[in-house]
Amino acid sequence: MQSSRSAALALVFGAGVSLGGCATTGGEELPPATFVSAQEEPGAEYIIGPLDELTIHVWRNPELGAENIQVRPDGRITIPLVKDLAAVGKTPSQLEEAIREQLSQYIEEPLVSVIVNEFAGTFSQQIRIVGATEKPASLPYRANMTVLDAMISVGGLSEFAAGNRAKLIRYDKNSGSQREYALRLTDLLKRGDSDANVLLQPGDVIIIPESAF
Repeated sequence: MQSSRSAALALVFGAGVSLGGCATTGGEELPPATFVSAQEEPGAEYIIGPLDELTIHVWRNPELGAENIQVRPDGRITIPLVKDLAAVGKTPSQLEEAIREQLSQYIEEPLVSVIVNEFAGTFSQQIRIVGATEKPASLPYRANMTVLDAMISVGGLSEFAAGNRAKLIRYDKNSGSQREYALRLTDLLKRGDSDANVLLQPGDVIIIPESAF
């Protein structure tokens, strides 16, 4: 009798462990964001990243500018009279000032404008999604971006994804450390639960595990 009771308890315990693989991960959750923002707001000024494509105009000196120039993987650009100038990590206005300082050695009070044609961004600005999704990817962050926007971009969850055990990893500038938040992607994508949609920040990483069964 005792052995039968022990076996029954073991079976119940095992079932509880299995069901736990489907449950929502415990942990801190972010406040929900609406599917459609009531008020769109501009994000932080864009930071130029490797492989971004730029157009640089120098007023009244078009031969000193460049069109559709790509930032090299080492983060630098070269234009007439300006060689190996660091572009990565600068805003467009900061790069304008850096080019202006270089050109001022040759022409008087140059007026420079920098336009970003194609965006890749720095790693600190990208949203990275890895794990059990249709197509893991790094996405350029855009203002007012939500988890729903990011998941649509990567084609949603894979067949075996444990979406309610997904995690969001975010760097906290105030503490200088990473923080982890629970996500409920299955509730969001399969059940349309708007409370499971949250706003993203530049540099966020979304990790989606596979179901244990």
